[in-house]
Amino acid sequence: MTGWPDRRLQDLLGIEVPIIQAPMAGVAFADMVAAVSEAGGLGSLACAMLTPEQARKEIALVRKQTSRPINLNFFCHQLPRDDEKRETHWRKCLEGYYRELGIGADERFPSSNRGTFDAPFCEMVEEFAPEVVSFHFGLPGKALLDRVKSTGARVLACATTVEEARWLEDRGCDAIVAQGFEAGGHRGMFLTKNVSAQVGTMSLVPQVVDAVKIPVIAAGGIADARGIVAAFALGASAAQLGTAYLFCPEARISQVHREALRSSRDDQTALTNVFTGRPARGVINRLMREIGRPGVSPCRCGGHAPAAGRGGERTRRLSSPLVRPGCSALHRTFGRASDQTSCRHGPFQAGRP
Repeated sequence: MTGWPDRRLQDLLGIEVPIIQAPMAGVAFADMVAAVSEAGGLGSLACAMLTPEQARKEIALVRKQTSRPINLNFFCHQLPRDDEKRETHWRKCLEGYYRELGIGADERFPSSNRGTFDAPFCEMVEEFAPEVVSFHFGLPGKALLDRVKSTGARVLACATTVEEARWLEDRGCDAIVAQGFEAGGHRGMFLTKNVSAQVGTMSLVPQVVDAVKIPVIAAGGIADARGIVAAFALGASAAQLGTAYLFCPEARISQVHREALRSSRDDQTALTNVFTGRPARGVINRLMREIGRPGVSPCRCGGHAPAAGRGGERTRRLSSPLVRPGCSALHRTFGRASDQTSCRHGPFQAGRP
């Protein structure tokens, strides 16, 4: 562990303050990325729900607003295979919701799959040469990773365990995002499937700091200056905030989502995979209660879900009580249930309601 303050990450990335806006697919776009970077932090554009063409447009908009460092974030998961039998099965399970919402049971919807980092995305990185590129669910193959590093970009990646952090360091990452159990959104786990063994930010960060030589970024449950100071005390070089930025006007979320963020208590979030098939933390809503509630295995599926991480289509029983069988039909049906502190006030204040 280095002494405090630890400026390694600021110097490495060329940022003024050790604050990273977490990549948030579907809700944080060019205006938020540029605002955070202009305020001295590191703005992040999540590309998982964008095509390369859409991402190019967002990056161009960012560059019109700032020349400061930015982060492009990508998923590195194995895309699920189409399974018509499974899709039909889930549509049968969701018939009641279709009727309630006035949606035809046989109506077809665009795929809700998140894109994975591939050659077209790599070409985009080579074209724009962002200062930082980050990955979730591990890393891409060596050939693609070498191409990213050849652009001069610093590479960050998410670890949820010490083992994952060491794995990422061994493969050339420049810094580690240590994601505690409290973090909103998808768990970045890729070497483990055991959700119940994931630890919180306070426990994970110092262990990762002691295990690797590269800078560590604390993520999970950090929403204000108190959490940032605590992260530094644990040895982190920076803090990554996500949900806090959803209070900014730049966040593209619905009023229902904003109201849920303001009114939710500490015991009203949970991990679930009913939306995307992978464990992710969100505010408990009707769908999670009715399809992912404890003790319920809908459609007699036995509480199994597609394996996370590098395991592809293998199945296993997840131990979190709200992690239940999920598929794209859920996201297609319900969409995103998608405050006025602006990002332009600076990265320290942006998350304050």
